[in-house]
Amino acid sequence: MSLKVERDTVQQVTEGAAKAASSAAPRDGPLPGTSGKHPIAAAIGTAITGGKKNAGTKGYLMAYINELEKNPLRTKMLTSGTLAGLQEFLASWLAKDRNKHGNYFTSRVPKMAAYGALISAPLGHFLIWLLQKAFKGRTSLRAKILQILVSNLVIAPIQNSVYLVAMALIAGARTYHQVRATVRVGFMKVMKVSWITSPICLAFAQQFLPEFAWMPFFNFVAFVIGTYINTVTKKKRLAALRKKHFGDGRTGSMPPPQPPRPEDYPSQGPYQGPGGMGPSMGPNPPY
Repeated sequence: MSLKVERDTVQQVTEGAAKAASSAAPRDGPLPGTSGKHPIAAAIGTAITGGKKNAGTKGYLMAYINELEKNPLRTKMLTSGTLAGLQEFLASWLAKDRNKHGNYFTSRVPKMAAYGALISAPLGHFLIWLLQKAFKGRTSLRAKILQILVSNLVIAPIQNSVYLVAMALIAGARTYHQVRATVRVGFMKVMKVSWITSPICLAFAQQFLPEFAWMPFFNFVAFVIGTYINTVTKKKRLAALRKKHFGDGRTGSMPPPQPPRPEDYPSQGPYQGPGGMGPSMGPNPPY
């Protein structure tokens, strides 16, 4: 009997607390698209993503899409610059590739961010605009296939050539012959990657994405693939440098210390392009 009374008392207290909480809640209820369980977080998120007038929309994604429609070039520049710098930093962290001060934030991070914002994004914006204008209103299967061919045979070579020139300059090339050698050695390597990924990405964009979202989507794909390639490249370069300076590391129980990055010291020899171990082995270009 006493157990039942105690249970009923607890139930009454719980119901009373719930009624008090509901009476203390705003009269207009929770914001659209929110559960009302986290009102502070909901209010902050709503304010960041456009205020109550945009409440109930797809949050940050919708705010980004709205900004992309209003200011396409500026938004693409900020997106590409951020992803390029983050890609270099993340790859350095994953590969444990530090500068001479022991930091992962190397001199390549701001340079890659500048490349992404000032070169890659405007160039990609212009080329994608030309591609979309050339095939505007053409939705047949033949037109889509032709668009993919033009993208791979015209746009991709232009983007990859500019990318290799920029990477050569960032890595330390200062003469025309050094830049030309870098482009000649690395051109077909990046083109092969482009020819594998670009048709898939472009076909996906044609089917599921509005035209203004193509460039950010390509940047995101390039970020994921480029981070992986950049990380693998850095690990291979560090392993080769360890073997060169300290042997294969099998003579002792402790692993050899990490060698310094070549780009942090004055050049001791000729410039090395993507075919060697030089610092020009950077991330994958935007597709």
